[in-house]
Amino acid sequence: MGWATGWRRIVAVGAVAVVVALTAITAYRVLAPAEVSTVARGDYPPDTAPEAGVVGRLPVAPLVVDGRLRVYAAPRQIYADGPVDGRHRTTPYWSYRRWPAQVSGVVADGTRVVGHWSDGKLVALDARTGQVVWRVDSPTPAEGWTARRTGTAAVWSPPSLFLGRTADGQPVLVVSGPQRIAGFGLADGRQLWSAEVDGSCRTDVGTTAAGQFAAVDRCANPAAVEFRDVATGASVTRWQPPGASAEWIVTPVGCVTHRVQCRGLRVTGPADDGGRGWLVGTGTPVPAAALDPAGTVLDGDRAVGAADGTVTGRAVRTGKELWRRTDLGSVRIVAAQPGRVHLLTETNDLITLDPRTGVERSRFPLNVDSDGLGWAPGSAYAGDGYLALERLREPVAPDADDQRYFLTAEPVVLAAT
Repeated sequence: MGWATGWRRIVAVGAVAVVVALTAITAYRVLAPAEVSTVARGDYPPDTAPEAGVVGRLPVAPLVVDGRLRVYAAPRQIYADGPVDGRHRTTPYWSYRRWPAQVSGVVADGTRVVGHWSDGKLVALDARTGQVVWRVDSPTPAEGWTARRTGTAAVWSPPSLFLGRTADGQPVLVVSGPQRIAGFGLADGRQLWSAEVDGSCRTDVGTTAAGQFAAVDRCANPAAVEFRDVATGASVTRWQPPGASAEWIVTPVGCVTHRVQCRGLRVTGPADDGGRGWLVGTGTPVPAAALDPAGTVLDGDRAVGAADGTVTGRAVRTGKELWRRTDLGSVRIVAAQPGRVHLLTETNDLITLDPRTGVERSRFPLNVDSDGLGWAPGSAYAGDGYLALERLREPVAPDADDQRYFLTAEPVVLAAT
């Protein structure tokens, strides 16, 4: 009996040990850091030139890359589909996942797609294949995934990624974190420079067309806008807008995409109706009164604004009126890209003007299937001749859950302009 009892105890202990080991293995497989890259297996989508009009609707926000792909972000995934003018989101052309890190932001330049992750990893993908081109450590972002269901905050306005160009035209990626900012060569991921900062009293503005990175620095007294060379990280100049108070806000204008290679700034305070506009170059910013009104956009040397049923194009340096449109009704500017200014009417028609002449490039209802036009515009993105726009339920309730906040399950409308 004693031998049998002892044997049963040994068997029981062994069984428990096996269960513990299997549980540990399972937990490791589920919770251990992982990276899953599913590369493209089909042909690279063709470069299309669709007629002006609504292309389709999507559940999430796209980046148009290389005129061929749409790139999206999810909390732990970056993926793409195509062709760019597909009516709905389709099976991913390629996909890249990481665990347990989260996506903080995504940017694209040419055929390079770069994701910034919550653990500080910077991972570059080839848009044509989805293959990892390089991965490096970079400043850790303040937060991981902060976007709503559509992901606009990650792909249309990434909080810590800024594309720039050096004086000789080389692409650079500036990565900003709470304690450090750094510059990386976009081609190979090589770190070009790094600088310690106090993120609690700094606000990133963006990169300039002159190859600088701008940030509002309130750490020192008086507060100032600091400009750094994107190639070296060296502080080029510190500029304090005349009459600016502690509450002033700096907004970039005339950018290629959101906060990227911008040609101007608008400085506003709590009591300003619009603010004061400035052109930025290699020296001290130059006043540009044509950029003062809120909502005015900049394309080259032309400022375009809309107010009281009138859309006007002006020479940005002199303010001279170049053209005027009074036949569009009540409109507002929702986005701009080089060579195009996008306006939305009260009935949600999309009008695209040539900023040089004010001539219409296209006009059509921003409507998909039976969704109707009874919605309010949310975040917008413009690039490669396309416009993508979130549609929100009216009245807009920013604090509501996503089901109430967005118009439909596919709230993003994509249009060729």
